[in-house]
Amino acid sequence: MELLCLGLNHKTAPVEVRERFAVGTSRLGEASLALLDLHGVAEGLVISTCNRTEYYLAAEDSSHAVRELENLLAKLAGSDASPHFYRMERAEAARHLCRVVSGLDSMMLGETEIFGQVKQAYQLALDAGATRGVLNRLFQRAFTVGKKVRTNTSIQEGSTSVGNVAVDLAEKIFGHLKNSEVMILGAGEMSRITAQSLVSRGARSIIVSNRTYDRAVELANEMGGSAVRFDAWEEILARVDVVISSTGSPHAVVRPEHVERVRRARKFRPLFLIDIAVPRDIDPAVGEIEEVYLYDIDTLEQLAVEARQRRERQIVECENIIEAELAKLDLPGL
Repeated sequence: MELLCLGLNHKTAPVEVRERFAVGTSRLGEASLALLDLHGVAEGLVISTCNRTEYYLAAEDSSHAVRELENLLAKLAGSDASPHFYRMERAEAARHLCRVVSGLDSMMLGETEIFGQVKQAYQLALDAGATRGVLNRLFQRAFTVGKKVRTNTSIQEGSTSVGNVAVDLAEKIFGHLKNSEVMILGAGEMSRITAQSLVSRGARSIIVSNRTYDRAVELANEMGGSAVRFDAWEEILARVDVVISSTGSPHAVVRPEHVERVRRARKFRPLFLIDIAVPRDIDPAVGEIEEVYLYDIDTLEQLAVEARQRRERQIVECENIIEAELAKLDLPGL
């Protein structure tokens, strides 16, 4: 019996291709069971998330099984997407699964959500009767690997993007982001991404101000927030907790006097300023005000680089754990 993995992910296929092969959670069990209809396939399991769809097979002849599976997928998708698929067999397929479960193959290195997603896919395939000895042992070993990786390494700790570093800093300042309000000055892409990260961690509302008001309205609608005209943002400063600025202005937009005027109205609450603009939007002197926390793009990028370097050093430890656990896995053809 040979082990085979056929799949595509965020690295091999754009979203418009991935969505054609996505399988809803409620259908994972029946999709796994349907793989057994392929000639020579004894076991099957489908994993499907926003970033990947993967098919794991235990088959008598992997080459024949993959041809049948590719033909089936071409019919389901209405076109041949084989250039986007990767194919792995035997130990390579087992190693890949362990890396997936451990968060080493994710868009965000070390992310934890994938562990639960794979575990759910396995349980649905098991309940449907699609897995037996080979895949059961493989996936159970992979879950052991994933748990060891997260227990014995720091692969999931620390953010590796500028936007997420900013959000981590905001949580340290406020304790949590529940009910916090965010104002975006300018409507740039980095501001949008950072604001989305803040909302995902609990920020209550987003207020967008931009010199072109229509663009502010457009971004506010996208974020589920509200827009204010650029000559009115100073009034909003009195109530917000976080300001993300990226206006493209050739000179400072936010100056010490702007903050000084609203300090009493704010009751001297902490104010977190994220300056993503080059040249800088926020006068560095603003950061000298006692309750103000000011970070510019260079500081945030350096923090992100340090986090990425720490993560990368952990990869070696993770790979060592995977290899040690695979050595314990007694499967045919591995």
